[in-house]
Amino acid sequence: MLLQNKVALVTGGGTGIGRSVSLTLAKRGAVVAVNYSRSKEDAEETVQQIRDDGGRAMAIQANVSNNSEVIDMVAAIAEQFGAIDVLVNNASITHHIPLPDLDGATDDIWDELFEVNVKGMFYCARAVAPFMQKNGQGAIVNVGSIAGITGQGSSLPYAVSKAAVHGLTKSLARALAPQVRVNCVAPGAVATRWWAGREAQMQKLAPNLLLKQISTPEDIAQFICAALEQEAMTGQIITLDSGQTL
Repeated sequence: MLLQNKVALVTGGGTGIGRSVSLTLAKRGAVVAVNYSRSKEDAEETVQQIRDDGGRAMAIQANVSNNSEVIDMVAAIAEQFGAIDVLVNNASITHHIPLPDLDGATDDIWDELFEVNVKGMFYCARAVAPFMQKNGQGAIVNVGSIAGITGQGSSLPYAVSKAAVHGLTKSLARALAPQVRVNCVAPGAVATRWWAGREAQMQKLAPNLLLKQISTPEDIAQFICAALEQEAMTGQIITLDSGQTL
């Protein structure tokens, strides 16, 4: 499935990896719906950049952890562009809590991370699936994390939520086959605003990676687009981490 003229929804599409995915999809000819929860200005800036380059895009607000907002968002995109062919489930949140601080992993934090990082991805996949099935094809990429593989990350609840995303990917791949392919890209360290205030830690990590470099959002975006176009792949968790987990 080539991306030319396909309608793509990117959640959290105005910042970081999401912005790079939105721009890369547009460069490959896709029509892009840039979802945001609170970053309206960033999303609108991303859309304007796409339009300035001759592409088609819209910014649309929805909190992915709210199922009714997701349903309304998907309906609005389909009404505007006539279809939804591609979903990139990128929207995620975290809390920075030292791993040994079990008391710091409160019920509220567990609930918030699972509502957005796991249930939000499920809600979006469920909402777009009928449009993809009607067209006889579609592709979904969930953005996971090596935290879901190693158990290490910004917090214990975050790592567990990303492990759940990896499991969700496999279950959705089975549930939506054969019309819809569902895969997951699990990045390692990526130079985004999540590292704000921790730049020294990031630079200390880089020399210890096999490729001696931290991934960029553009690196991840290029691979996500390649995964969307790969018609012989579904249910896969692909690590993109400069050798961090090897």
